[in-house]
Amino acid sequence: MKAIEHINNALKDLDDEVQNILIDWSINLTEKDNLMLPLLQQKRVLTQTLEDLTYLKEHPPAPNQACGISKYRED
Repeated sequence: MKAIEHINNALKDLDDEVQNILIDWSINLTEKDNLMLPLLQQKRVLTQTLEDLTYLKEHPPAPNQACGISKYRED
């Protein structure tokens, strides 16, 4: 699945951005928090999407059936 590859690339880019913010000494802690919050929220959404797509790839639903994603999720 191409989507899985794109999500993995986006997750790596987000991690790089967070690392750049963390090592930048010119940004105070409050600003760092404000800059990182949306990045970490994006990461959470992308991680869940990756898990869902991986599950669907490994357990494809039968034709005309629900995908069953909600059954495997713990949250």
